[in-house]
Amino acid sequence: MAEKFSPTLRIGDLSDFIAPSQACIVSLKGLKTTPPKSADKPEVSILNNQLKAEPVKISLKDCLACSGCVTSAETIMLEKQSLEEFLSNLDKGKIVIVSVSPQSRASLAVHFGISPLQVLKKLTTLFRSLGVKAIFDTSCSRDLTLIESCNEFIARYRQSQSVDDEKCKSSLPMISSACPGWICYAEKQLGSYILPYISSVKSPQQTIGAIVKNHTYRKMGLRPDEIYHVTVMPCYDKKLEASRDDFVFQVDSQARTNDNEALMITEVDSVLTSGEVLELIQLKGVDFKALEDSPLDSMLTNVTEDGQFNGVPGSSGGYAETIFRHAAKVLFGKKIEGPLEFKTIRNSDFQETTLEVDGKTVLKFALCYGFRNLQNVVRKIKIGKCDYHFLEIMACPSGCLNGGGQIKPKPGQSGKDLIRLLETVYMENVLITDPFENALVRSIYDEWLEQPGSEKAKRHTHTEYHPVTQHFIIPVVNLLAFTGKDTLLNWQGIRTSDLPVSEIRRLRPVLTHPPRRVLMESNFDTEI
Repeated sequence: MAEKFSPTLRIGDLSDFIAPSQACIVSLKGLKTTPPKSADKPEVSILNNQLKAEPVKISLKDCLACSGCVTSAETIMLEKQSLEEFLSNLDKGKIVIVSVSPQSRASLAVHFGISPLQVLKKLTTLFRSLGVKAIFDTSCSRDLTLIESCNEFIARYRQSQSVDDEKCKSSLPMISSACPGWICYAEKQLGSYILPYISSVKSPQQTIGAIVKNHTYRKMGLRPDEIYHVTVMPCYDKKLEASRDDFVFQVDSQARTNDNEALMITEVDSVLTSGEVLELIQLKGVDFKALEDSPLDSMLTNVTEDGQFNGVPGSSGGYAETIFRHAAKVLFGKKIEGPLEFKTIRNSDFQETTLEVDGKTVLKFALCYGFRNLQNVVRKIKIGKCDYHFLEIMACPSGCLNGGGQIKPKPGQSGKDLIRLLETVYMENVLITDPFENALVRSIYDEWLEQPGSEKAKRHTHTEYHPVTQHFIIPVVNLLAFTGKDTLLNWQGIRTSDLPVSEIRRLRPVLTHPPRRVLMESNFDTEI
């Protein structure tokens, strides 16, 4: 399962990811036996004479707060983000709502050889037969996040032009926030110098969670605490995103039960991947293609009367293209007709587009997919040499259609061929629509959020990011405490170039003459 998470959650500066055969550093009360590592691999080796300990359950919230591995005990950490938990809640008679992403629709459509619209209609049939109350479409919440992102970019751009404003230095480039793998990496590895650049707008997943449990539940005659909300996503990292404390809220007085205690509600209770939905279909022995097409739920489904999806160009949310067009129109009075031309810079996963006015480049946007390209951009931002105004960053190469939770290629089919097919199918039956003209989204603003950028919109559709505080970092192994006599570290390849001078002085005795044995601690505040 580990390989299903995005590269940024598996790769630190060298060996941040700890495979399932090793022990999670958070759960260590004692140490498990780990097979010895070869001398040529700069990883942590655990001595064979250590005491074994019973497995310790840790939550996904603990996982996000940790600086070490992300997925070394996924069978425990993800027990509430599993297909089994989904079926268990259905068996308990809970009111389950499922929201399906367009990337997952495309993955299932390619696998079964049908259209994305047929997929959504057949999923409606399948889920309703299992007892699901409603099936929604996250492309409507995507349009809402695009509107909020456009509004935020305009504000940041104007702020960046104010030379007297101290905040202007961290206004641009604005970086997209929809990819949880990127967000997790930014919080853990990059910290406070990069977080101010990241858009505060929630991802489409969390936005539809906010809509369902703050607004739609009233239309359905339900209470938010009665709803078990499940999303279907292309990415395992979305399970981590749904578990963040930032996405738990206290319900208002009208929605509370008779209990005196405040009621805390999670926006998204569980996440299933495209692959897990395929597992469900196989588990139930369903001939998916033979299922009848059920009518779609109109309450939160982005489909026109003639059976087309309202959509935007771009299979990873369309952030760069949508914001670029809006900014060109609002800031410079330029209405862009036809498709945007993106120029490939280093590779197909790094492309840029520009707007020139009177021979001067006034807008410069980029698509940046994959860990390698991501690191290059971050380095430029760090040294103040990034001239982009907006960056659409995704952790996975090729973007969201290539997420770790997508259905794998069939025998004889290459990954590249599958991605090309997914790109084509993703745009099938899609009517390119300006999100600002989406009637469904307009109704959400009229009935609930008031207007883009309003205080209510910011409260429900925006969030914050939190740097993970560390005493010091050794990029190769990402371990923070060096005391004791129980764990042998392989010191080969340790670099100090990224450490502050004060920490280099502090670590010099250890790095120059490393102790033969040191302890891998879960207490990050341990001093040398």
